[in-house]
Amino acid sequence: MRTLEGVVRPYAWGSRTAIASMRGKAVPSPHPEAELWFGAHPAGPASCLDADGQIDTDLLTAIDADPAAMLGAHTVERFGGRLPFLMKVLAAEEPLSLQAHPSADQARDGYERENALGLPIDASDRNYRDPWHKPELMVALTEFEALAGFRDPSETVELLRELQVAELDPYLGMLAGQPDSEGLRALFTTWLTLPDATITTLVPAVLAAAVQLLSSGTPRFAAELRTVLELGEVYPRDPGVLASLLLNRIHLEPGEGLYMPAGNLHAYLRGTGVEIMANSDNVLRGGLTPKHIDVPELLRVLDFTPAAVDDLVPSVRTVGAERVYVTAAPEFRLSRVELDGTGLRYASSICFDMPGPQILAVLAGTIEVRPAGGRAITVRAGQAVWIADSEPDVVVHASSSRAVFFRALVPVG
Repeated sequence: MRTLEGVVRPYAWGSRTAIASMRGKAVPSPHPEAELWFGAHPAGPASCLDADGQIDTDLLTAIDADPAAMLGAHTVERFGGRLPFLMKVLAAEEPLSLQAHPSADQARDGYERENALGLPIDASDRNYRDPWHKPELMVALTEFEALAGFRDPSETVELLRELQVAELDPYLGMLAGQPDSEGLRALFTTWLTLPDATITTLVPAVLAAAVQLLSSGTPRFAAELRTVLELGEVYPRDPGVLASLLLNRIHLEPGEGLYMPAGNLHAYLRGTGVEIMANSDNVLRGGLTPKHIDVPELLRVLDFTPAAVDDLVPSVRTVGAERVYVTAAPEFRLSRVELDGTGLRYASSICFDMPGPQILAVLAGTIEVRPAGGRAITVRAGQAVWIADSEPDVVVHASSSRAVFFRALVPVG
């Protein structure tokens, strides 16, 4: 059992306050802090602290030294000697790119294909940097805004009609004439491959119409219109601005979740949350980015089946103080635990006896983690604790009036 210090990723779209405040650092931070990683990803493994609070190794090195003891036989047999998930705190002040992730078969085939072509792993035009898929679960810590999944085409037709943009009429006709997944595929493909000259004309026309429609009152699609204006301001010549009109606009309250399986086109817009994903780097981008977009490969990966928002929200199972977010991902299970150190409102402690590796990431307050017959360690907000498979059951106790942590593990069933 080891205390973990996460790795801060300073991407430009990050927040200067959210992660710094959580970790008790000066606010605003010197640079945007987008993600705080707790895991064993080669690009940023968490640091392991010794009893004196000093870094003595990292989690990837510790796992590599004894995979069986750290991960357990079930995890090693199923995923090899690697931790199959990565948990992170994500804090977005600006929209992320439109993106999707491949299925397990697509990832394996794509990785082998690009290896055969001799593409370096770090090549800017490489799509598959490993042979694994990347399902994702986001649980909001603040109000959280996102785009995810293709909206029912009939509703999108209504949205495009409300805009009353003459330049949109040919594209509106494509979807109105075939309001299904094939119509969505045809329209998305057309927009993504439009000449720059057409995009330069079409996007401003859509933005002007959105302004006019919003100024006329409170239209049904007000959130979608504000989003397209926000995206158009940052990416005025990007077809992803148009593509955003095809997706569900989703608002999450704190504690609500959003699950993105393979093929789901999505973009996080704003907010702070806990994200857990399969431990992979495979991303197919679809717009709102200056980075490489491989349109043919993206189209192979995308699932154009319309999805209702309810289809993307994981069910929640409550077990005492633990709220478990249920998904189909075999690599991870995520839950939220809130403890009351006063014992007046909620339970003040909880016992965990699940086999396999676990990470408990503390987001508010302080917890004390005590293994059966062992020495307790204290973990504060912004830190995490690693519990190896070979270690005994632990009892987690709130050391502050309120303590909130997220628990990640590899499901057995």
